[in-house]
Amino acid sequence: QVQLVESGGGLVQAGGSLRLSCAASGFTFSSYVMSWVRQAPGKQRELVATISSGGSTYYADSVKGRFTISRDNAKNTVYLQMNSLKLEDTAVYYCNAIGRLNWGQGTQVTVSE
Repeated sequence: QVQLVESGGGLVQAGGSLRLSCAASGFTFSSYVMSWVRQAPGKQRELVATISSGGSTYYADSVKGRFTISRDNAKNTVYLQMNSLKLEDTAVYYCNAIGRLNWGQGTQVTVSE
């Protein structure tokens, strides 16, 4: 059974930092490009960052230079380090294995003034 369990969200002031984690199970984690996607209220899901099995990364322009995606294939876990958070980063954050239809419950990130 495929599971994706996101954690690490919370309430943080603008300019602060959070580190999200996503623990994956039920598939060959190391074979997949992993992504972080977010959805703000009333908006469509937005791709935030991706990381290949070899560590190549992609970032949306809106987070470039502030967010860092990483993975630990031994732990089947993908991370998202978020620094210099802005109000517009407020959203539910999800991880996903690109090409798979499975989604976790997400983790809420709320950035306040």
